[in-house]
Formats: sequence, C-alpha cells, structure tokens
Amino acid sequence: MNLFIQQNIVIHTLRIEAISNSSVLQIGSAGIIKPISQLFNTGGFTGPAPAAGGSVVPFIPLSSPRF
Repeated sequence: MNLFIQQNIVIHTLRIEAISNSSVLQIGSAGIIKPISQLFNTGGFTGPAPAAGGSVVPFIPLSSPRF
C-alpha cells in the first residue's frame, strides 16, 4: 500500500527546552525513522582514559531558567 501525504507546515516559534543523545524531533510525517548507534575508536586507544584531575568545571546551562 502506498500512502502519499502532502503537507504545508509553518512554524513561527519552536522552543526546545532540552535534548539528549537519543532524542528525535519530528515535524510533519516521516516514512520510517530507524534508530542507529555507532561507536568508533578513531584514536586507536587500547586502554581506559586516565583519571581526570584538576579543578571541577561548573555546569553551564544552555538557556536561562524561566521563572
């Protein structure tokens, strides 16, 4: 069965509060969304990374909080 959808979408404002590595944002219709996860060792590392040292980096929010 073939299904054809024709859409006209106008977005004036799109606010995204948070997004993570596994998030999917879909606007309109999509045939099939196939999840994929790939991990590559492009640096040729053979062991675990050394322990982090030094000062702690503070968390920096990507957007200002809304009260």
